[in-house]
Amino acid sequence: MFHTKPLARDASTMQTRTGFTLIELLVVITITGVLAWWFLTPVTRSRESARSAQCKNSLKHIGMALQAYEAEYGTLPPAYTVDEHGKPLHSWRTLILPYLDQQDLYRKIDLSQPWDDPANAAVSQTTSGQFYPYTCPSVNLSKGHTTYLAVVTPESCIQPDKPRRLSEVSGGRAGIVMLVEVDDEHAVPWMAPRDANESLLTSISKDTKLPHHGGRRVTYVDGSIGTVEANRSADQWRAMISITNAGR
Repeated sequence: MFHTKPLARDASTMQTRTGFTLIELLVVITITGVLAWWFLTPVTRSRESARSAQCKNSLKHIGMALQAYEAEYGTLPPAYTVDEHGKPLHSWRTLILPYLDQQDLYRKIDLSQPWDDPANAAVSQTTSGQFYPYTCPSVNLSKGHTTYLAVVTPESCIQPDKPRRLSEVSGGRAGIVMLVEVDDEHAVPWMAPRDANESLLTSISKDTKLPHHGGRRVTYVDGSIGTVEANRSADQWRAMISITNAGR
């Protein structure tokens, strides 16, 4: 009887594969990334679209509140109120609170004292960073801040410390910018008497970080909402904010 000796096998052929090769791992990672992008991109776009719509809605309501104020008092509000010495006290954003269904908040504010007086500052801090009327959901702001500013220049609809009648607007109301949304670096406390002057508006460029793609959101005097491209020149901005020389 003959006995045969088992043939020796290469150890590498006896080893069971228990993992991926480097190439296979890279392929899996690539496919996973593509699938994630494919499924998440529509979700991201949908969320941004919803935030964009909410921002437009907020600006629309602010414009309507300004019109309601004008209907009651016969003028637009001043950019800010002043004390007997001419010191700024309160922003127009405070003055129109009752027309934004914020009567209770408005009653808590002492209009005879500055906006940052301890009592009024406490009121400001009771509102979160996502205070609905004055906050764009696409920006991450400090508590109580806003990116919605009035355009305040010698030729604008809203004046520094005095009201202006809409009858003074001789340009086309559909083309005159009254409010503008700024980037988060220029956000201000919503109660503060601070807004956008000509220098801020004309400094906008294609490199400016804007809350939304395509340009800067604005509210026109007629209450409509628009987007102004970041590449507008200083002269074009001046035309759009002047009550006598509106132009798009």
